[in-house]
Amino acid sequence: MDGKAVQQVLENQVLTVAKAVEEKLDEEIGRLDVDRLDEDDLEQLRERRLQQMKKMAAKKQHWLSLGHGEYQDIPSEKEFFSVAKASERVVCHFYRENWPCKVMDKHLSILAKQHLETRFVKIQAEKSPFLAERLKIVVLPTLALIKNTKVDDYVVGFNELGGTDEFSTEELEERLAKSKIIVFEGESSASRFRSKVSSNNRSIRQSGNGDDSDSDD
Repeated sequence: MDGKAVQQVLENQVLTVAKAVEEKLDEEIGRLDVDRLDEDDLEQLRERRLQQMKKMAAKKQHWLSLGHGEYQDIPSEKEFFSVAKASERVVCHFYRENWPCKVMDKHLSILAKQHLETRFVKIQAEKSPFLAERLKIVVLPTLALIKNTKVDDYVVGFNELGGTDEFSTEELEERLAKSKIIVFEGESSASRFRSKVSSNNRSIRQSGNGDDSDSDD
């Protein structure tokens, strides 16, 4: 995908977010007692939300200009510091060319597109001896979670991801959210999936109990 195509995809994501905010506004207005509001009240609500949308769109464009939305390889230690200074939140994958790191790459590539508020990058540990020693990087893959230029937390190997390379993107997403390096609106996708499965299981059990009652009659 060329640069223009990537930019178009990311701009579409911004528009999607803006549309979602507008729909939320309509929901809020729908829940209000419209009979007790006049046109000025409704106009003020819309104007306030419009300003929020403009502010959000400007923030998204700023993130895109910094390289957010893409998972990029940092070629040098010097650029690592530039990235850490430029973005408020950064996930940096210290890697080598092996299977576990490629597994992590796959999931981070997906999350980079889903969480524009955070910069996702990777740097080859063996070519970054100063950083690796300073940050005490021993196990690969290791994710350094950077907030406001300081390393706030680490995800080391797969120990916190079930101890297997078969973890899901949603599980990694939840782990990153736990450190508040990414922003969640509500439940994670993994939590929603588990809730749905639990709900379906309850429905099945209730249906089974109903069948038993009918047969006893």
